[in-house]
Amino acid sequence: MATILLAAAGAFVGAGFGGTVLGLSGAVIGRAIGATVGQAIDARLFGAGSEAVETGRIDRLRVMSSGLGAALPMVWGKVRVGGRVIWTSPFTEYATTSGGGGKGAPSPRVTSYSYGVSLAVALCDGEILGVGRIWADGTEVDPSTLTMRVYPGSESQLPDAKIAAVEGAEAAPAYRGTAYVLFEDLALAEYGNRLPQFTFEVIRPAQGELADQVPAFAGAIRAVAMIPGTGEYSLATSRVQMSSGLFGGEVVNQHSLGGKSDFALSLEQLRREVPGVESVSLVVSWFGDDLRCGVCKLRPKVEQTARDGLAMPWRAGGIGRWQAQEVPRIDGASIYGGTPADAAVIEAIRAIRAGGQAVMFYPFILMEQLAGNNRPDPWSGAEDQPVMPWRGRITLSVAPGRAGSPDRTAAAEAEAAAFLGAAQPGDFARWGETITYTGPSGDWGLRRFILHYAHLCAAAGGVEAFCIGSELRELTSIRGAGDSFPMVAGLRVLAADVRAILGPGVKIGYAADWSEYFGLARDGNRYFHLDPLWSDANIDFVGIDNYLPLSDWREGEDQADADWGTIHDLASLRGNVEGGELYDWFYASSEGVAAQRREPIADGAGEPWIWRAKDLRNWWSQPHHERIDRQRMAVPTAWVPMGKPLWFTEYGCPAVDKGTNQPNLFLDARSSESGLPRGSVGGRDDLIQMQYFRAVTSYWAQEGVNPVSPVYGGPMLDMGRAHAWAWDARPYPAFPLLEEVWSDGPNHDRGHWLNGRV
Repeated sequence: MATILLAAAGAFVGAGFGGTVLGLSGAVIGRAIGATVGQAIDARLFGAGSEAVETGRIDRLRVMSSGLGAALPMVWGKVRVGGRVIWTSPFTEYATTSGGGGKGAPSPRVTSYSYGVSLAVALCDGEILGVGRIWADGTEVDPSTLTMRVYPGSESQLPDAKIAAVEGAEAAPAYRGTAYVLFEDLALAEYGNRLPQFTFEVIRPAQGELADQVPAFAGAIRAVAMIPGTGEYSLATSRVQMSSGLFGGEVVNQHSLGGKSDFALSLEQLRREVPGVESVSLVVSWFGDDLRCGVCKLRPKVEQTARDGLAMPWRAGGIGRWQAQEVPRIDGASIYGGTPADAAVIEAIRAIRAGGQAVMFYPFILMEQLAGNNRPDPWSGAEDQPVMPWRGRITLSVAPGRAGSPDRTAAAEAEAAAFLGAAQPGDFARWGETITYTGPSGDWGLRRFILHYAHLCAAAGGVEAFCIGSELRELTSIRGAGDSFPMVAGLRVLAADVRAILGPGVKIGYAADWSEYFGLARDGNRYFHLDPLWSDANIDFVGIDNYLPLSDWREGEDQADADWGTIHDLASLRGNVEGGELYDWFYASSEGVAAQRREPIADGAGEPWIWRAKDLRNWWSQPHHERIDRQRMAVPTAWVPMGKPLWFTEYGCPAVDKGTNQPNLFLDARSSESGLPRGSVGGRDDLIQMQYFRAVTSYWAQEGVNPVSPVYGGPMLDMGRAHAWAWDARPYPAFPLLEEVWSDGPNHDRGHWLNGRV
């Protein structure tokens, strides 16, 4: 039942009144302070001589609505509400006198009055997570200019100190079960000596389905990936002003009121709206320029080279702004933000850890090719490579399976080595108080990228986990002479180098794509090609970027899954975590997809799980026997069954119609990779995103479902390190609304973002 306010509507009292409105005795009910400020200007202000003049004095005050019998709202999600005054102090009068003397013509002595008041405003019934933005008379207010305390409405909250000071400790109400804010000594001068009409952005989590023991959206998420991985100062907790002439220029990383940088505010929103978050994957990007690994360079880049940060000059990868290349542009605008400055990365690491969350450092490769790039496509032979492709498509000069491919030769090993970069130690440079790794001069390979950030993480005071790469699917499948896997061998060396830098206490892993982690089928062979890496002593976890499908829904009733009634059915989605497509069945052709002609996954050697991307349980718990020339090898690989935990280094679903059909697809009109899920009509669907997270997390939380390893004593899946994709370092709603600042704002509408949705 909603809380009932006991106050008289529109009642007026004198200037000296103060007291509680909600829950008072009958003698005081109805004596609320009124809703407007009278303004009296002495007519003598316009007279001659030295008569005293008083301006702005009032004798009574009317406050925001507090109607008799009015109910407080019950809200869920993020809602803008108008508050109801439940307590006020007597208002305080301040007098300032000027004039009235001196040489020359006489002037009147003018006394100006201003006022302040303390008041409590009820927001809603029940307990909230917090208050976001605040408006006064429809204009957003900078909360740093207010002395305001938020009481979330718990059943154990104590009376506010100001109320206790005015009413007495014994008489002060705590308003338990009611969320409210307390404004202390609110100055009324800037509101024309009247109390403004406040409204508040109230945040409260939706409740779970208790009968099914399924958590609410925010409660389901225990770790997030912090994107976008670009923006020169997007990760800085300090506000960065850009140089502009002699006196500096605008602050470039604050786009909301409150005096906080974008990252600091976004981190605050994350902790308020997803209070159970335990780990943050900090994404930091360099840029790749070619899909042919032998010539691809990975570099940190900037948006522009005309201006630099005053207190935080840009440096990354051992170079400064003036040595860096610019991110490519379309119509004069950068297609991405620049690489985050090293100093900003250090600030972000320290801020996340200071708030009690673990940091998993996540180096990320973004491909920058635009139309007309004149780089031969290794996959098709076309004159140009696709626009802004996925990093997982980096491969040999001619992709495996095409005529002329160097796959399975020493030449393939040489191309992989070129992508990895120089093996000799690099250089170090001091920048301020930080010593950074620069890599061998002129080398822009993967090793420089990864080792630079390993050293930077150490300089920041350490991280809890570190990924040596992510979704290099085609690179790890490159075969050298004798069917060796040179990139996998290179990643093992890289893991050892990172271990030497970060020490034994840091968890090191590789984030494989969901189509990559479990093996490679090629030329009639079945390889467990990543097993040498997974079993390496320097690798602590098996990272999986998990975008596996949870549905195969189509429009209309004439479809295979119509009996479930709706794609949003939670039982259906949960049943497909270890079932459905890529577990029980697969599609053998595009015609099969269209007709929903499902082929069972089977294996003549009695191990169908080796072909099931979804069968985490068997992959984790069984020995791995490769199939070479269609023969099952008698000796298993080096993988130790149940030997290491699985982490979802990424998982998520877009907020688009039928998003759970293909959660791996992203919408970005600029990229060749953009696409809608199978069967989607393209409409926005926040509900399917929410149901995806609830289904995955509640499924693995069931007793007995997530097995415990006898080797390391923990669960197969560490859901405390399942990083939901994604939380943005740009605070909501500045992002996505400020499209003139961030060109990817339109992608938020149907994308994987959690900001503004949980």
